[in-house]
Amino acid sequence: MIAKKVTIGAPDGLHARPAGDLVKLVKSFAGTQVTLSTAARSVNASSILSILSLALKEGTEVEVKAVGPDEEKALAEVTRFLESL
Repeated sequence: MIAKKVTIGAPDGLHARPAGDLVKLVKSFAGTQVTLSTAARSVNASSILSILSLALKEGTEVEVKAVGPDEEKALAEVTRFLESL
């Protein structure tokens, strides 16, 4: 397992459209589980409803964790995606 912290920089936070794009990205790494964690809770990043339930707003710090055969690539791409919002 590897992890990295990212701060949401998007003024609108992580809303439905980018959350859907994030789920597609995460699902492209078959066999690798990606988790998003805040101070309050952790969710599976392959579920749009779980991601939206975090209510990620601008300035929120999120820890991205990846476990599996493509964990390094998944972590790099998911953190890059979140940082580019």
